[in-house]
Amino acid sequence: MSIRPYEKNYLRDTRFDDFYDMIDSFFNDDFTPQRAMKSATFKVDVIDEENDYKVEAELPGFNKDEIDVDFEEGNLTISAEKNEEVNEENKERNYIHKERKSSKMVRRMFFKDVDEENMSAKLEGGILEIIIPKKAEEKKNKKIEIQ
Repeated sequence: MSIRPYEKNYLRDTRFDDFYDMIDSFFNDDFTPQRAMKSATFKVDVIDEENDYKVEAELPGFNKDEIDVDFEEGNLTISAEKNEEVNEENKERNYIHKERKSSKMVRRMFFKDVDEENMSAKLEGGILEIIIPKKAEEKKNKKIEIQ
């Protein structure tokens, strides 16, 4: 979406095109909070199935030892941290430019009435899948015995 003025009959003053291009690039720049959040987090899908919730988090490039999954008082927290380290093999090379990446991402979500004891998680193909079983519904009706 652009913030350029409406072009009625394709007649408009083009003297201000540079100004509108500057404004557009400012709001579409990586430094805006919306774009920064997209690049500093990971995608999570939550599926409500019949007996459980399935959480799928995209974490390509992460190993399971770089991911923590915690559940406390209904809050599921998924955190992933990666630090690229300089090893001895890289020190011997004559790099002109070398980038290292360090990132930490955290997502939290709330689940109500779940079976905390039977949760499971697996990481496969860069997708973390967490199964959160729902609590079994208790029978709401009670049989009253006639004496």
